[in-house]
Order: sequence, then structure tokens, then C-alpha cells
Amino acid sequence: MKRALTDLALFGGPTAFLRPLLVGMPTVGDRARFLARLEWALDNDWLTNGGPLTTELEGRIADIAGVRYCVATCNATAALQLVLKASGVTGQVIMPSLTFAATPHSAAWVGLEPVFCDVDPVTGCLDPARVEELITPDTGAILGVHLWGRTAPVIELEKVAAEHGLKLFFDAAHAFGCTSGGRPIGGFGNAEVFSLHATKTVMSFEGGAVTTDDGELAERLAALRNFGIDRDRSVNAVGMNAKMSECAAAMGLTSLDAFEETRARNQENHALYRSELRGVPGIEVLAFDEGERNNHQYLILLADREVTGLHRDRLQALLEAEQVFPRLYFSPPCHQMPIYRTDPPLRLPHTERLSEQVLALPTGPSVSFEDIRRVCSIIRLAAERGGQIEAMWDQAVPA
Repeated sequence: MKRALTDLALFGGPTAFLRPLLVGMPTVGDRARFLARLEWALDNDWLTNGGPLTTELEGRIADIAGVRYCVATCNATAALQLVLKASGVTGQVIMPSLTFAATPHSAAWVGLEPVFCDVDPVTGCLDPARVEELITPDTGAILGVHLWGRTAPVIELEKVAAEHGLKLFFDAAHAFGCTSGGRPIGGFGNAEVFSLHATKTVMSFEGGAVTTDDGELAERLAALRNFGIDRDRSVNAVGMNAKMSECAAAMGLTSLDAFEETRARNQENHALYRSELRGVPGIEVLAFDEGERNNHQYLILLADREVTGLHRDRLQALLEAEQVFPRLYFSPPCHQMPIYRTDPPLRLPHTERLSEQVLALPTGPSVSFEDIRRVCSIIRLAAERGGQIEAMWDQAVPA
């Protein structure tokens, strides 16, 4: 293990933060309100199995997504599995490789074959033209991903799916509260899946939610998440236990109460990061479409080694040495993971380029403006001294 580069006096002395800055700090909201909801659930003696709090959360999410139905689950991975199973998809599912492993895992777990597609070099989302090239008689569905709050080309993908008679779903884990063409994310394709994991803007400790306007699909999902038990208490399908608990729903409702405040603070943080790093060669903070609504949960930086002379991973190591812990979203991409790697290797050039450049930086209400200025000062200095840092990295002695 190499010694921290800051020990080599690159920055002229210790600059570490007093506390770690992390990506995806939980948005708890009003703790007293959460505890009151939890006390109510305990007093009500209804802790799971579609209780009142879960039903309330489903209704509120459906309203935000602009759809008729929402089915809450224990997590988003299970939600994706249920959607694919309930929709009767067979064969192959075309999806991006620039996503979390849960996306292809969900297909593989229900006996489907993930087929990885390259992305648009600017947005990082599925390229509809590349999708169309991959469609074969074995293709059963397209699974788009809204990445970093940037929405996939929903209308174009809906057109491709319709022309080829395919199901279309979206992994909307990054896109709660976002819009595309002025329409809320949640109502595109046959169904969309939100994550309510602790790292998300709206969270329920662990949780997921499927949104759709298809009443029959929603009814099948509700049965499949509860062992296949339908409204008549009959078991007519092989289901699983993917229900959301009332404790999780209480957290989800409380976090949802704080969503607008959190979104506004994220937007302010994003503006400050962009201002502080504007004009730094080889460093870009991704912008969002100002004509759309965004949750601003993800602060995505692209570090171009060709310009800075500094590998993205060195920048990550420098930040971590200063108690700033960025995340790689997503590196390696799924097609390069051992479980999905092929021989000969699949080449997805736009995916691979982005995966080698992306750093997600800390944001959220717990990150102060002063924190952001200090993070940016490290990034600016690192970018200015990229070649020097690379040389020092190669010469660094073991810890």
C-alpha cells in the first residue's frame, strides 16, 4: 500500500477535514416525526404486510411520479426482479453496462440474459441507436437506467420498444423527483423502479418502489412480493418475500417530508462546486438541464487524464487522504466485472471512457459550503500538479 501523497508535502502540510465527508449520507429528516410514526405503528400492532404507513408512502410516491399505482418493496433489487418476473419477460434484456451491479443481477436472478449496450458519450445513458443494433429474436425487454439524475432518452426508447414489440422498464434509482420533457420520472415505459436505499435522497433504510399505470401489472407485483398470495388469498404464482415493513415506511415518509429542502440544498451545493471548479483544465462538474427538475443528489466530476496528466484514481486517493471519500459511479462497468466478462472482451468505448473519468463528490445538507470550498481547493491543486503527482506516486514508498 502506498503512503498518502499528502505526507510527501505536496500540499505544504496537513489539510485533513475534522470529519469524513462521504457520498450518500442519509437524509433522515425530522427525527421526532419519524419516532412518532414508529410509536404509532407499534401502538397499532401492524408492523408489516401492507400496513397503513406503507400504503401512505405508496400513495405519495405515485402522486410524485404522476402514476396510478406504486408497489413498495424491501429493496430496489427485489423490485427489479419482480417487475421482470411479473411482466413475463423471457430471453435477453438489453441494458447499459454503466450502472450498479444490481441492474444486471436482477435479470440474471430471474433467468434472463443481460445484454450490455454502449451509452451516449455525453449523458451516460442508453443510446437508442445502439439498442436497436442489439435487438434479436431472443430479446425480451429493454431496461434503461436514469444515471446520476440525468434521465434516459425515454421517448426514443419507447419508440424502439414499440416498433419491436418489447417490454420497456427503467431503473430510476438515481432519479426520484426528476422530470423528462416536463413529465415526472416514474410513468415511462411499462414500469419504473425507484431505490429508497439509505444513500438516496428519499430513503427508507432499505427499500424500493415500482411505479406504473398498468393496473394488472401492479396487482401481480403486489401478489409476487407477498409469496404469490393474491387478493383472494390464493397462491397462483411462485412469489417471494419482498414486502416493506412499517418501520421502513415510517422512515420513507419522514425522509420524503424533507425532500424539497434536501433537493434545494443539493442544488446550492452543485452551483458552488461548479463555480469553484469552473475553468480548471481537465476538470468538469456535470451540468443538469435547467429546463427540467432534478434532485441534484449526485455531484459528478469528470477528470480527464489527457489534460491534467493525473489519473482519476490518484485524485481519489488524494481526496481520501484528506478525509474526503468520493465514489466511482461506475468503475469497473458491469461488462468488465469477472461475473459478466466475456472472451473475447466486449468493447463499449463510451462506457469505458466515462467509467475511467467519473468521481461522485460529497453533497447533501450535511456538507457545508466551507467543506465544498476545501474539497475544490484540493482538486484545483491536484489538477495543476498532475504530472508531479503521477511521478511522486510511482516513487512513493510503502506505508
